[in-house]
Amino acid sequence: MKIIIQGGRVLDPATGLNEPADILIEEGRIVDIRKSGSGQTRPDEIGLQRIDAAGKLVFPGLIDLHTHVREPGFEYKETIRTATEAAAAGGFTTICAMPNSLPVNDNQSVTRFILNRAKAEGLVQVLPIGAITKSSKGEELAEIEELKEAGCVAITDDGNPVAKSSMMRLAMEYAKTFGLPVIDHCEDPLLSEGGVMNEGVVSTEMGLPGIPPASEEVMVSRNLILAQETGARLHLAHISTAGSVHLIREAKARGVKVTAETCPHYFSLTEEAVRGYNTNAKMNPPLRTQKDLEAIRAGLSDGTIDIIATDHAPHAREEKEREFSNAPFGIVGLETALCLTLMLVEDGILTLEQAISKLTIEPAKFLGIKKGQIKVGMDADLVVFDPAEWWVVDPAEFRSKSRNTPFAGWKLKGRVLMTLVKGVPVFTRTPTSLEKREA
Repeated sequence: MKIIIQGGRVLDPATGLNEPADILIEEGRIVDIRKSGSGQTRPDEIGLQRIDAAGKLVFPGLIDLHTHVREPGFEYKETIRTATEAAAAGGFTTICAMPNSLPVNDNQSVTRFILNRAKAEGLVQVLPIGAITKSSKGEELAEIEELKEAGCVAITDDGNPVAKSSMMRLAMEYAKTFGLPVIDHCEDPLLSEGGVMNEGVVSTEMGLPGIPPASEEVMVSRNLILAQETGARLHLAHISTAGSVHLIREAKARGVKVTAETCPHYFSLTEEAVRGYNTNAKMNPPLRTQKDLEAIRAGLSDGTIDIIATDHAPHAREEKEREFSNAPFGIVGLETALCLTLMLVEDGILTLEQAISKLTIEPAKFLGIKKGQIKVGMDADLVVFDPAEWWVVDPAEFRSKSRNTPFAGWKLKGRVLMTLVKGVPVFTRTPTSLEKREA
């Protein structure tokens, strides 16, 4: 099938393209990028499917490094099918599946199950991330080489910090040998034990046990030291504190091979969102202070934080409706991440190119995959986006199986109109925008 996306402003931070252009797609790949407005039909445009993107933005499909698809084992929260539907609705064409399923993705059979399910049910590409340790218990190293051979693109025990420094050092050494990056959930379990929100004035007023910033920062510091010693590629997940940003900035200056991500909730919300015992604002790491939020924004602006990820963590409604201390950590994020990120553009923190870069080419470079850019010969993973449309977040309209978001009722600017994976529209918000006609 041939498709042409016409009249849109094509924005690709990887190549520097930012101008009106038409994109010709054939057999799932981009075969030509040409200036818009010639007014003449070329021979290669006859009989193809046309997507009218006039007045819209067209940019590379987004890549999420941090998605909890919940399958296998927790299908009542989310499935690969529903996670990829949510991803497509949010403009994501590639997502990375965290290993904390049941069973944990610590062996080839689970990795292959995820890949097979994604091939059969998924709307977007799913890349598995394997566990660092068996069952993510931190006691025995997983078979890292086998995980890579089966298709894992990185290793992490996300949701469970690797508490033993000796184990993390060994993991880094093995991962370096096999060319895999190590992703860590930075948390000292003894410092955060029993905590349910940020430790500070708000937690004291609410009578809730807190998680201190030091819980994250101690492990960030340890991991940076080990990465410098081993030469391994380290990626720090969901950074939330000012101290962590400072540590990462210093480590990069001295040449440590480290990248870092944060999530939209850490630059959009503070601990104040927890007031009223709002379990939809309960996450780990927790929402921090205004000072931390400003430091996260500064870290995004100066490049200390390379990537924006969702940490999409769906939970069933009955789980989140428990007493605050007993409710699980986590929120959904695939369907709101892009527009929340673009608020940083409105606020002058990032340029539009920088914002899209942190959701496309930067995660692609980290993963070492040929994605995240608009270039002849590349897969046609693309998003058609209306930058002017306002909408109100209504969880009832989510494609995700779960509804646990603190952003319900927020008015956001910009809307994904269409998401294409290898040239196939996998999500269309306005069916009339896609029509087939003879030229």
